[in-house]
Amino acid sequence: MLITHIFWNPDEALMDLGFFAVRYYSLFFMLAFASSYWVTKRQFEKHHLSPELLDKLSIYVFLGTLIGARLAHCLFYDFVYFSQHPMEIILPIRFKPEFQITGFQGLASHGGGLGIILSLVLFSRTHRVNLWFLLDQISLVVPLAGFFIRLGNLMNSEIIGKPTDMPWAFVFLKEDQLPRHPAQVYEAIAYFLIFLFMYRLMQKEQKRQGHYFGLLLVLLFTARFLIEFFKEIQSPFEAGMLIDMGQLLSIPFITAGLIILAIKRKPDRSKIRRKEK
Repeated sequence: MLITHIFWNPDEALMDLGFFAVRYYSLFFMLAFASSYWVTKRQFEKHHLSPELLDKLSIYVFLGTLIGARLAHCLFYDFVYFSQHPMEIILPIRFKPEFQITGFQGLASHGGGLGIILSLVLFSRTHRVNLWFLLDQISLVVPLAGFFIRLGNLMNSEIIGKPTDMPWAFVFLKEDQLPRHPAQVYEAIAYFLIFLFMYRLMQKEQKRQGHYFGLLLVLLFTARFLIEFFKEIQSPFEAGMLIDMGQLLSIPFITAGLIILAIKRKPDRSKIRRKEK
């Protein structure tokens, strides 16, 4: 069998000025939010909600995603380093061995997911919008955002897969000369397919508020759990573990999704917004 591999070694930066660089990952991160905003805007228009409300929601979600993803990475994947450099958790700069603007290098998707949920809880209470409605709307765009984020990981040659002899293997030259599973591509494709499925389903069926959120948790984190088998470990402490940290963190989300689906089986007539008192 003829094996042809893809040799992968792109420059991480679209523009590099030395002290400051525009990285592909940052570009895809912004594309994730821009596309999510556009899709959510259409959903808000469909339910006759104001653009101003969406603008406020976007700020909550952006901050929740960034803070949650950053803290989860620092606590679960690289605690030893950041426990000794705590300022680098919240500042996108590095002081040693020389001053450098690094951006937030190190974001964990599980933490981002939890950050989004907490930001929606806070937004719901502050602006008196039905929480389950908000969770359903965000469920539509989370896999779309994940698609772009994994493309950013691909450009950084990070979250690489295990060695393989499959013909579509990538050789990540920044890592080694071994052909490997392009785990980022697997995940990006899975997330985009979940987005398409969720979009078509939400256009066709009106389920009880919260149903789509439960469905997303099951689909997204089951895909994540399975794809982890093709990935290299992200931190040395995962060596020898039966399942890695990404899989361990996925199990509570899958369980929560199944519980929500069991509860939210029938349609209801819950209002989207509560009246001000």
